[in-house]
Amino acid sequence: MKVNQLKAGVFLAYFVIGLNALVGIMYTPYMLRKLGQSEYGLYSLVASIIAYLTLFDLGFGNSIIRFTAKYRAEGREKEQSELYGMFMILYCLIGLVTFISGLGLYYNTNLIFGETLSDGEIYKAKIMVLIMIGNLAISFPLGLFSSIILAYERFIFQRTIQTIRILLNTIVMIVILEAGYKAIGLVVVLSIFNLSSLLSHMIFSVTKLKVKFSFMHFRFSLLKEITEYSFYIFLNSIMDKIYWSTGQFILGAYSGTKAIAVFAVSIQLQRIFIISSQAISSVFLPRITGLTVKSNNDKNISDLFVRTGRLQFIVMSLILIGFIVFGKSFINFWAGENYSDAYYICLILFIPLTIPLIQNLGITILQARNQLKFRSILYVVIAGLSLLIQIPLAKRWEGIGVAVGVSSALILGNIIIMNIYYYKRQNINIPYFWRSIVQMSTIPLLFGVTSYFVIYYCPAANFIQLLLQIGSFAAIYLAIIWFFSANQEEKNLFIQPYLKLSKLISKK
Repeated sequence: MKVNQLKAGVFLAYFVIGLNALVGIMYTPYMLRKLGQSEYGLYSLVASIIAYLTLFDLGFGNSIIRFTAKYRAEGREKEQSELYGMFMILYCLIGLVTFISGLGLYYNTNLIFGETLSDGEIYKAKIMVLIMIGNLAISFPLGLFSSIILAYERFIFQRTIQTIRILLNTIVMIVILEAGYKAIGLVVVLSIFNLSSLLSHMIFSVTKLKVKFSFMHFRFSLLKEITEYSFYIFLNSIMDKIYWSTGQFILGAYSGTKAIAVFAVSIQLQRIFIISSQAISSVFLPRITGLTVKSNNDKNISDLFVRTGRLQFIVMSLILIGFIVFGKSFINFWAGENYSDAYYICLILFIPLTIPLIQNLGITILQARNQLKFRSILYVVIAGLSLLIQIPLAKRWEGIGVAVGVSSALILGNIIIMNIYYYKRQNINIPYFWRSIVQMSTIPLLFGVTSYFVIYYCPAANFIQLLLQIGSFAAIYLAIIWFFSANQEEKNLFIQPYLKLSKLISKK
């Protein structure tokens, strides 16, 4: 049962990632046109502000999963019940604090955004803030059950609920938009489906998993241990929010809803870009963790870092170079010409972001060695500096200025400092890594430059023609990688599944 859950969980995780990306690409243009640029900008602004309140989770979600797994393995049912009782109390308090903090935002919306938003936009923003903070406050205690389901490795149920939610949410939102409702209607629909999903998790946990709660003993010693474990996860969450959620807030304070809308489209594409890299790294996670914990051999770990980085580079370079060549036309056809600046914002973000994405196996190594402290503190400091840079740049260049502030932090922290740290402290052969990447990238980059000028003088006349151009580019690019860049080990990763499938078919 457990093995089936794990295998199905992995498959469904990839399915949900793909479904989210597909729905985002297909649904977003429709939503942009139905809402209009100003309304979409307002919707994105409120959502980005409320995202900050999710930091009140304090990284406890991972702690629930970790300690549940520990107590189940040790057969400590009493301690497990006390754990859930303690977290239910904590999350109810967190929900209350979140709601009070949200009310502070609600009553000061006009003070914060009065110079850039109209009276009508302020009124809509306040309604959306009130709905979202109420939803979030309830989500904290109910979210405990989602973590419990993950800890029990009931992946099939969880991923199935996610899939149903994505599909139904999209269908209902289309109906709402067709009926003439705007941003407030979307917020109501999102809240309803979020709470329905969490309630289904609660019912499953109580009826199927037979989860019990004990409120008799509040163990402060356990809370201290959990807090120490969660602290660096919490720091990473702060960094993530500063990097990718402050842009809309800053633009809301200094620019207006149209600039927010353009930046929000860029952030949506940026999320798809990041997810594309995570799909590969997750496949290698068990192997890397086992190698690190068992042998901790620096050379083996360094070699695996390089090999995995090369595979990441094949995928990420295809997406990056393809976006450089076709991105502007894609955004114009997909979102509309009013969003053309999103192309330049994406480029400013994608190019430096590519490097930490092809090196994200380094995070796994740090986790296995329990050495996340330096990275977590560094990223929070760098993210804070990025925030200070973004404000003056946003006043002058709006979304492009915000992107420059973010990319500056990426270059300094995620690229320069972390590469030095990997080399000096983690004994990863960074010079060899970069020699390997440069060698395999020369010919593909030349093809990318050639393609850029060809497409510049022969642009697609419609979206279908653009898709054909992108398909042709991808096929030629992968052929060039195969013949000029990939080594035999990398080729075997693609050949072996095909050979296994051929043998299976021939036996039948």
